[in-house]
Amino acid sequence: MLVFSGETAGETQYNREKLLQGQGVDTLLSETGVQQAEAAGQYLKDITFTKVFVSNLQRAVQTAEIILRNNTHCSGMEMVLEPLLRERGFGVAEGRHKEDLKNMANAAGQSCRDYTPPGGETLDQVKLRFKKFLKALFKQMLDEHCSSGSAASSGASTSREVAQGTAAAASDAPPHGSADDGLQGVPVHALVVSHGAYIRVAIRHLVEDLSCSLPAGAKMSQVFSPCPNTGISRFVLTLTQSESGPVLSAARCVFTNRKNHLENLPDAE
Repeated sequence: MLVFSGETAGETQYNREKLLQGQGVDTLLSETGVQQAEAAGQYLKDITFTKVFVSNLQRAVQTAEIILRNNTHCSGMEMVLEPLLRERGFGVAEGRHKEDLKNMANAAGQSCRDYTPPGGETLDQVKLRFKKFLKALFKQMLDEHCSSGSAASSGASTSREVAQGTAAAASDAPPHGSADDGLQGVPVHALVVSHGAYIRVAIRHLVEDLSCSLPAGAKMSQVFSPCPNTGISRFVLTLTQSESGPVLSAARCVFTNRKNHLENLPDAE
């Protein structure tokens, strides 16, 4: 069994000014973003991570470094920089105001979420990147932590622009629960730090395509809502080894877009 915790990167000045970053704009965290990452690190300080995968964009790397520096178990852990976790590419819209993207989408007769600017990535292309990452994650986790032929349960966490997202075992964890929700009895826990638009696509794939079960009382509008900077989502994934490689036999969402750690920050979203 594997726990997958997704973190979104912290705020940058571009976020504050509502400018699109995507992949071509590679900036560091703002002062508020550093505070958000520190808060996320304090929230997760007693959580043990088996592996840490991070988008190779600076804002995600900086977020992950701060989280690990605060961690009592993993402060010296080496991060795996993963290009497959980079933010969605927004083509010619990168560096421009988000209103420009809305205007471009309106002119094309599409919703802003579904619209792909010239030179940008489609949602399906982003999903394909996530599927490739999952396949590599499953293989690596099983190879390193499970004997051949055995079932494995693993978890991963992500936070939006911390690296948006987290995975846990309990399916009925409250929205303001504990940092270790879903981790009891799960031997493998991957922290995944990525970005808002990417995490949103990842969660949709897990829920809609992989039939991930949701916490009791969860509303789809909340599950699929934009994740705040350093928001956390957690999923518990049960894997089985087959002749053709790892197979996902069950998936469970513990929570999405959790932002408890931001409540006392003056500029928290």
